[in-house]
Amino acid sequence: MYTELSHNLQQLSEKARSTTEFIQRLKGMSDKVTESCQEFERLVTTQCEALIEAIHNRREYLLEAIRQDKDTKIRILREQQTSCTGKLQQTTGLIQFCIEALKETDSAAFLQVGSMLINRVANTDMTWHQEVTNAAPRVSPIVDLTLDDAPVVRAVDNLNFIQMKPARDGEERIPAAPLAPSMIPEDCSAENNSVTVAWQAPSHSFIEGYVLELDDGSGGEFREVYCGKETICTVDGLHFNSMYNARVKAFNSTGEGEYSELIGLQTAEVAWFTFDPQLSDGLGSGLIFTNDNSTVSVDGWEHRVALGSVGFSRGIHYWEFTIDKYMADTDPAFGVARIDVARDKMLGKDDKAFAMYIDRQRSWFQHNSVHERRVEGGITSGSTIGILLNLERHTLSFLVNEMPQGSVAFRDLYGVFYPAVSLNRGVTLTLHSAIDAPRMDFH
Repeated sequence: MYTELSHNLQQLSEKARSTTEFIQRLKGMSDKVTESCQEFERLVTTQCEALIEAIHNRREYLLEAIRQDKDTKIRILREQQTSCTGKLQQTTGLIQFCIEALKETDSAAFLQVGSMLINRVANTDMTWHQEVTNAAPRVSPIVDLTLDDAPVVRAVDNLNFIQMKPARDGEERIPAAPLAPSMIPEDCSAENNSVTVAWQAPSHSFIEGYVLELDDGSGGEFREVYCGKETICTVDGLHFNSMYNARVKAFNSTGEGEYSELIGLQTAEVAWFTFDPQLSDGLGSGLIFTNDNSTVSVDGWEHRVALGSVGFSRGIHYWEFTIDKYMADTDPAFGVARIDVARDKMLGKDDKAFAMYIDRQRSWFQHNSVHERRVEGGITSGSTIGILLNLERHTLSFLVNEMPQGSVAFRDLYGVFYPAVSLNRGVTLTLHSAIDAPRMDFH
C-alpha cells in the first residue's frame, strides 16, 4: 500500500510540475501576443500610410492631367480663333476692295476686274459657309472626364485581414483557397451590346486574381472573358437583344474558389451607335466628324469611308442617314463593311463592302467593283437613306425617303458587319440609329 501511494503521489507531482510549466508557457505566450500585436500594428500603420501616400501621388498625377487637358483645349481654341480672325480680315478686305471697285465710273476698267471679283466673292462665300458658318468649336469647354473611384472605394471598404492555414511544425503557413466573390447588382449594367459586371472580394480570403465568365447569350456554355485583379469588367462586342449570364470566381496559389451567384444582363434590342473616327482613320483621311460623331463630311475630292462604332453578327438592324448637304456632282455610297475594308475608295469597290451608290437620279448596288441593278430615283439635300441589315435572313436592303430602293440588294451575308458610308467633298451626312426596323417585304 505504501508503495502504491508513493507511486500515485509521484505521478501527481509530475502533473503538477507539468501544469506549472504550461502556466509559465502561457504567461510567456501572453507577452509574445502583446509584442506580436504591437509589431503588427506598426506594420499595418506603415502599410496604410503607404496607401495614403500612393493616393496623394495619384492625385497629383490626375490634377496634372487635368491641367494638361486645359492647356491643350485653350491652345486649340486660340488657334481656331486666330484662323477665324484671319478669315474675317481677308473677307473684310475683299468686301472693301469690291466696294471701291463698284465706285469705278470707267466701265472698261470695271470689266477688267469684274469677272475676277465675282469669282473671288463666290468662292469666298462658299468657303465661308463651309469653314465658318458650319464650323463648331473644335473642343468642348466642359471636361468630358469623370473620376472612376468606385473600384478604389470598394477596395478600401474591403481592406481586411486574411486567414492563413495553420502550419504544422516546420511548414510555412499558406493561404486557404478563396471563398466565392459576391456580385454587386447596382453596379452591373448593360448598354448597347456591352455588359459591365462588378463584384466584391470575399471576406477573409487571400486573392491573387479573378476569372469572369459569360455564357453565349442563349443559355449555352460559359467562356472566360476576363482574368485579372480588377473587381469590375466591361465586355464589348456582344450580341444585341440577348440575355447574358455572368459568374466570377477568385483564385490564389492554393487554387480556385467557388463561383459567385449568377447575374443576368440583357443587351439592347435596338442598337445605338455613331461614327467611329478611329475605325475610320479619321485623323489622316480628311474626314470631319461633328455633332458628337453623328455627322460626317470630308475636305477632299477623293472618296473616304466612315465606319460605325458597332459591328453586327446576328439580329435585325436598321439605321438611316439624312443628306444634310448635297452640292457637288458626286455619288455617296451607303451600306455595310467588314472591319478591314479599304478606307480610301468608294464603298463597294473591294470585296469587304456591300453598298448602294446613288446620285440625283438613280442608284446601283455595288460589291467588289461590280455594280448592277440600276434603280431609278435619286437624292437631294434633305433626303433620307435607310439601311436594313437582316442577319436572320442574311440580307441587306435599302430605302430612299422611306420607300424600298429596288429589291433585296445582297444575300448570303455572314460574319461581322459595320455600318459604313463613303463620301467626298460636297456631301454632309448625319447618322440616326436606335430605330425600329420597318416592316416591309423585300423580295
